[in-house]
Amino acid sequence: MILRTILGLAFGATLAASPALADDITGTWLRESGASKVKFAPCGGAICGNLVWIKAGTDTPAKVGQRLFFDIKPTGPNTWSANYANPDDGKTYAAKISLSGGTLTTEGCALRGMVCRSSTWTRAN
Repeated sequence: MILRTILGLAFGATLAASPALADDITGTWLRESGASKVKFAPCGGAICGNLVWIKAGTDTPAKVGQRLFFDIKPTGPNTWSANYANPDDGKTYAAKISLSGGTLTTEGCALRGMVCRSSTWTRAN
């Protein structure tokens, strides 16, 4: 359950440190469940992902405006490392983000990689 939301509620995820690249993850992304949207944008020397929408009736302690992803930095073509603040347990986890076409995947692991969860996101309007 620790990872139920680890990137599951992970509302999302994220980007390149340079603007307007073909494989840029900045913008707003809708989680596969349709329960939330996260907007990724530059913040400081990295990228951050803030929760911008939660579907009515969704059971979560998360709040619109909450920063879920931070310190997002490129690690290779279409891949990034990040930190994810899980609103369910209040803990922060290391995360990986990858982009393939119009699909963004976020993945977080706990227990030294023994338990992992991923979420898929699509660009939102």
